[in-house]
Amino acid sequence: MPPHDLPDLFSYDAVLFDLDGVLTPTAEVHMHAWQTMFEELFAAWDITPAYTERDYFDHLDGKKRYDGVAALLRSRDIEVPWGDPSDPPSSDTVCGIGNRKNAVFERVLRAEGIAPYPGSLRLLDRLVAKRMPVAVVSSSKNAEEVLAAAGIRDRFEVVMDGVIAERDHLASKPAPDVFVEAARMLGVDPARSAAVEDALSGVRSAAAGGFALVVGVDRGVGADDLRAAGAHVVVTDLEEFVA
Repeated sequence: MPPHDLPDLFSYDAVLFDLDGVLTPTAEVHMHAWQTMFEELFAAWDITPAYTERDYFDHLDGKKRYDGVAALLRSRDIEVPWGDPSDPPSSDTVCGIGNRKNAVFERVLRAEGIAPYPGSLRLLDRLVAKRMPVAVVSSSKNAEEVLAAAGIRDRFEVVMDGVIAERDHLASKPAPDVFVEAARMLGVDPARSAAVEDALSGVRSAAAGGFALVVGVDRGVGADDLRAAGAHVVVTDLEEFVA
């Protein structure tokens, strides 16, 4: 059982997890890939102010790739054509720039691999052993590859990712669409389910979707900001629910 001051996740009908930064430390790979790509872009285009880690949390974290690119460029008063998802990474379009970042991410993932956070794996395995319905709700188009690389794909009945979101024209987090659709796919009511997120946009998404419990995992964005975004409780590691 979790400590007395934390809600009992087993009392809910399902638990829906974000992926990057919640189940696996891929957020660090994403952060590195975004920083590398934008620093090069800003230098080439003479963009100021310089890219910072705060830009990741404010404009990129939890969003679909192209929405994040557009949001960050807009923060510097820069607009470029949207383009098409088939644009090559060399294209100076929103899609081309997003694909440029993804090429860096895929290279790092394949070279270094990934492992789930130990605390997250303990909680996930406890939930699965109790036959609790669980799902992944990720904005990433790499979610299936990351889950397979981490060896946890078989735990999830439903994986709502960036590929499905784009196919079905679902709005990016912080809109509630992806969390609500994942709950529908899982056959559960958000009002009786829990959502776990580490990104401000993801917390806002789950809160807007009417989830009974929104858990914020503070991997660096800040506990106060997660609560302000709508998290009911904040932990530093999911191990706290099985301690």
